[in-house]
Amino acid sequence: MTADAAGAAHPSATTDPRAPAPEVPEAVRSLAARCVPRVNELARLMSQDTFAQLHGYAELPADVRDVEIAATARHGLRLFLERVVHDPQPGPDDTGFFRERAAQRAEEGMPLELLLTTHCAGARVLWQALREAARPGEEAALVELAGYLLGAEQRVVSAVTETYLDEQTALATERREERRAQVRGLLAGTEVPPAGSGLDGPSLVLAVQLPDGPRAPVAVRRVARRLQTVLDRAFDREVLTLFDGAGGQAIVPGRTQLPAGLAERLAEAGGPGVRLAAVPAEQGGEIPEAARTAARIVRVARACGHPAGLHRLDDVLLEYQLSRPSAGSDRIAALLDPVADRPELLETLRTHLEQAQDRRATARLLTLHPNTVDNRLARISALTGLDLSTPRGAALALAALLLRDAGEGEEDRSCGAGADYTPDSVRTDC
Repeated sequence: MTADAAGAAHPSATTDPRAPAPEVPEAVRSLAARCVPRVNELARLMSQDTFAQLHGYAELPADVRDVEIAATARHGLRLFLERVVHDPQPGPDDTGFFRERAAQRAEEGMPLELLLTTHCAGARVLWQALREAARPGEEAALVELAGYLLGAEQRVVSAVTETYLDEQTALATERREERRAQVRGLLAGTEVPPAGSGLDGPSLVLAVQLPDGPRAPVAVRRVARRLQTVLDRAFDREVLTLFDGAGGQAIVPGRTQLPAGLAERLAEAGGPGVRLAAVPAEQGGEIPEAARTAARIVRVARACGHPAGLHRLDDVLLEYQLSRPSAGSDRIAALLDPVADRPELLETLRTHLEQAQDRRATARLLTLHPNTVDNRLARISALTGLDLSTPRGAALALAALLLRDAGEGEEDRSCGAGADYTPDSVRTDC
């Protein structure tokens, strides 16, 4: 039968829909006709007695149990019996009404198991009614009606299951998009944290950066789900996240401290090279600034060659300060303008500073000869006027790199700096 109904379909339900329906024997029509006057009675029996014995049915709203399910049961009973008695030809879509009801049940949160169990229970009620109506000598007609009933049940259950799952998928997608929009607004500061949501009080804002490398869309979704699972388990709650192929950010309401070992667990989910920073926000209005700070800590740690893992502000305190805009920031960043169109020189400079000015380590990472590294560094000094062999020259070069990276990040409105923030804008090439 149907999820909240007794059944529907036509005698030709299991045949080729393009073929004409076979003629229903008179004995079968007569037996089905005897049950037509009992449609209302059988519908009440289903909705008030049979279904009431099913686990979870009593928790459904009264109007759903007593009105909608009863009405669907009547529709299913009448449609099945009258098809057999009067019109064996199938209609355009005998399952349309049941699809509509299935979508409603999915939206209301009725479990699919309960929905399908009511179908089966309804079929048993109708089958019992047909058995009671059968007279001696009508055994063959009863058997044929059983075939019609099974065919009807198969069609409707299939349609209801498909519709229910489609509706659940659509609802889940809608909820995800609403959630992403909420997180995006919180990070950008364009959405006020709802009162009583926990977001108006203390929160912990995370920045997560994944290792470089191309990822197919399916792989991106898989990694995002794994990261979500790790965070949910670590904080023992559903964490608000905004992840993409480069990483992203997360907000944990009501928490101000990281659980031990979180960075290692994220690395297991996202691969070696995952970077993590966390900044507390005392109230909802501080979430955007905390997001920007966490993202900048990750960028600075990477730019300075710190190993992947958990990064704290104290770990990059000097470098973080050097990367902050100030009255002299533009002039410091401009020191590298003479080599801005020479990516190989910038890459060498960056790697050299990351490797604590170890020319052999720099050469090894760049697969160059140490003399080539020396030549490139000398060329940088000649073009920029920076003496990289002195502490002051190296500090200026580091500050210039950090400020240029920070400037690119601000232009991209990364980490909630603007209303159009998206996780794709989180810089990962600093």
